Amino acid sequence: MQTKGKRVAFITLGCKVNQYDSDAMRSLFLRRGYTAAEGEEEADVYVINTCSVTSVGDKKSRQTIRRIRRAHPDAVIAAAGCYAQLAPEEVEKTGCDVIVGNHNRNHIVDYVEEAARGRVLNEVSDIMKVSEFENLTVDPEGEEKTRAFIKVQEGCDNYCTFCIIPYARGRLKSRRQEDAVAEAALLAAKGYREIVLTGIHLGNYGRDLHDGTSLSTLVSALLAIPGIARIRLGSIESVELSDELIRIIQTEDRVCSHLHLPLQSGSDTVLRRMNRHYRLQEFIDLIDGLREKIPGLALTTDLIVGFPGETEELFCETLDTLRRLRFSGIHVFPYSRRTGTPAASYPDQISAAVKKERVHRVETLEKDISREFRSAFVGKTVRVLAEEEKDGLFEGLSDEYIRVRIQGAQVRRGGLYRVRIESVTENGLTGTAEEEL
Repeated sequence: MQTKGKRVAFITLGCKVNQYDSDAMRSLFLRRGYTAAEGEEEADVYVINTCSVTSVGDKKSRQTIRRIRRAHPDAVIAAAGCYAQLAPEEVEKTGCDVIVGNHNRNHIVDYVEEAARGRVLNEVSDIMKVSEFENLTVDPEGEEKTRAFIKVQEGCDNYCTFCIIPYARGRLKSRRQEDAVAEAALLAAKGYREIVLTGIHLGNYGRDLHDGTSLSTLVSALLAIPGIARIRLGSIESVELSDELIRIIQTEDRVCSHLHLPLQSGSDTVLRRMNRHYRLQEFIDLIDGLREKIPGLALTTDLIVGFPGETEELFCETLDTLRRLRFSGIHVFPYSRRTGTPAASYPDQISAAVKKERVHRVETLEKDISREFRSAFVGKTVRVLAEEEKDGLFEGLSDEYIRVRIQGAQVRRGGLYRVRIESVTENGLTGTAEEEL
C-alpha cells in the first residue's frame, strides 16, 4: 500500500484514555506518511476506537463501524479499543478489516497495510497476559497548543462487580516515569501549558514498577519541566490518595485545585455489593480532611444509580450523602448490565424506568449544588487557560475545573490569565482578565 497521499480518519468513542490512544495511533500513521482527515471526511483508512463501558457503548461501536462501512465501502476499516478487545468476533461481523483491541496498537499501520492487500486481520491478544505498558506517544500537531493529555497507566486490579474494564484493559501496568516526563517535556517545548495525567487506575500508578515510582514522584518530576504552567490530575480512587500527593496539591499552585474522586454510591450496602474498597464514613472523613487542608478545593465524582438491589431507601441514602458532600460536579450513570461481571447475575435488577428517574433526581440536585459552588466565585479571581474562542470571547477551564468565558481585549489562545469573576452562567462563569501569568 503506497502511503504517500493516503488519508486516515479517527472516530473515538468513550473516555479520555481512548482519546489519548487515538491521538497516539494517529501519530503512528502520520510518521508513516499518511495525512489526517477529520472525523468522517473521505479517507482511505478509518480507525474506530470503540467503547464498552456500558451496553450503550457496545451498541454505538457496532453502529459506527457499520455506518462507516456503508458510507466508505472501499476503505480499510480498523477497530481498536475496549469493545474490539472484548468482542472481536462480533466486530468482525460488522465489516471490519483490522481488529486490534487494546494491545499491539503500535503495529496498527502494518496491519492496515496488510489488510489493504485483501486480508482480514484479527490481532486481538489475551489482554490478561500482557504485563508491560504499551508506550505509545502523541506527536504535537497544529497550532492550538493549550492542554495536553498524557496517559501514564493502563489496566485495573480492583474488579468492582459492575465493571467490565479490567477484562478489556487487563491488569495494572504503569508507564516508566522517564518516558512520561520525556513526553511532557516535548509538549512543553512545543508550547503546551497544561498537562493532564490520565489512566484507567491513575492512583495506583507506579505500584507495579517496584522502584519507588508513584503518582506523587511523577507530579514532582513534571513540576521541574520549564514551561509547564499547570498540572491536572485525572480520576483517582479515594483510597489511593497519598499524604504526599495531598501535600503537593496543598503547597504547589501549579497543580490544579481539583480532584475527581469516584464515589459510585452513597450507601454502604450498595458499596459492599459493588466491591468498592472503602466504606462511606472513610470517604466522608477524607473529603472533610481535604477541604480543611486545601481551602477552595473543587471535588467532582462519578455515581452509578440503579445498581441491583438498590431500593428507594438505599437510593435516598445516596441523595443524603450527596447533599452532605456537595460535589461541584457529578457524572451520574444508570447501572449497565455487563455480561461477564458478577453484578450481571445479581437478583433484584432495577428497571430502566426507575434508573432513568433516579438519574434525573441526581442531575437536579447536582445542578443546584454546582450553581451554588460557582456563585461563591463571584467577585474573586481564578486562573484560566484560554483554550477556544466562541462568539468573540475566549473560554477555558479554571484550576477548579469550571468553564470560564474571559472578557478582555488582549486575551489570546494558550494564555494563562488571572480572571476576576463577575457573573454565573448556566454551565460556568464569566469574568474579565486582569493579568496574564
